[in-house]
Amino acid sequence: MIFKVHWIIDGVAEIDAENKNDAEKKIQNDLEEYVKNSDRLMNHFIAQSIQGTAYLPGTDEPKKSGDSISDSSKKEDNKSQDEDKNNS
Repeated sequence: MIFKVHWIIDGVAEIDAENKNDAEKKIQNDLEEYVKNSDRLMNHFIAQSIQGTAYLPGTDEPKKSGDSISDSSKKEDNKSQDEDKNNS
């Protein structure tokens, strides 16, 4: 029997950059180059996407070990939406 397996790799890299956008671009370029040059990643694991978010160490980091960066972003988005509703 053939099964399809959806896989995700989660990691954190420290990048020296001027701002969040530059940090994201640097790591994205490095990862894309690595994946494109890996026959095994491209043809066996069929890598389809790379996604990441830059943040400053300390206050921008997820608070709990179970929090993900996307969870933190969602909380901030919800907080902003709530503030917008209150200001209307």
